[in-house]
Amino acid sequence: MVSIPHITDPIFNENTPHSAVDRFFLRFINDPRDLPFAYLCLQISATVLPLSALLYTDLLTGWVWYFVALLRILLVSLWFMGPYMLMLHNVCHRRYMRPGYEWIAGYIPYVLGVFFGQTPDTYYTHHIGMHHAENNLEDDLSTTMPYKRDSIRDFAHYLGTFMVRGPLDLFFYFRVKNRQELAAKVFRGETLYFLTAIILCYFAFKATLAVFLLPLLIVRFGMISGNWAQHAFIKAEDPGNSWVNSITCINSVYNQRCFNDGYHIGHHLRPHMHWTDMPLDFQKNIDKYAENECVVFEKIDYFMIWIYL
Repeated sequence: MVSIPHITDPIFNENTPHSAVDRFFLRFINDPRDLPFAYLCLQISATVLPLSALLYTDLLTGWVWYFVALLRILLVSLWFMGPYMLMLHNVCHRRYMRPGYEWIAGYIPYVLGVFFGQTPDTYYTHHIGMHHAENNLEDDLSTTMPYKRDSIRDFAHYLGTFMVRGPLDLFFYFRVKNRQELAAKVFRGETLYFLTAIILCYFAFKATLAVFLLPLLIVRFGMISGNWAQHAFIKAEDPGNSWVNSITCINSVYNQRCFNDGYHIGHHLRPHMHWTDMPLDFQKNIDKYAENECVVFEKIDYFMIWIYL
């Protein structure tokens, strides 16, 4: 019997009282455990969106414009990027809105997403349509298997490949797999995003660079370095085994802010498990984690693991 660690990562408390605003949102949200997403959407909408719009106006000039641009970039990349990405991740896996209100959930990928460098539908098609289906094996376009995971040169190749041809490879992956609807989503989302950015560059290059193009580079770097760490330790003789081709991070600030994303082994084993269930599922199956010699880190996150590697 393995001793069960004390877990500080967030779980759902059904006895928590709801405010009037909570009750309003819960009329539309499919699962009350996802209430934090509504408040995250409000915070982003009240900060990132107005700052983005300001950069396209004549109200800011000189150093004030550059200060607001820097503030906006830091706010997106250092404060909101992680929580937003994991909110997007969760609503891709599970229904967010109740029947009849599903269209509201589109605000997360199609409105907020473009201000975080997320081309429409590319994340969904890559993560749900490809990554979980291939499970980091040879046909996974983001597989870490061919690389030496403590090599800067190998990571540079991995990153460069993803940056330069990632969406194109994803498009042809779905064409080969005869999943034409997903291929069309990739093509449409990438094309619309970059055409819009090109047009906006003509009218306001600096603003478009700050609002759309730099976040694109930042989020794609974040996703690929995160995946590098999540699948850095692989049991060579059994690479398809999710117990030993992923890692788990517990009791981290990252889990507090990013909806328990550290529980990557549990996520690959049960992709639709709710994020608030992950700490208890880990404790419940702690003997299986030990039996399978899983890699579990405490009080650090994927980015720190990537740095250490």
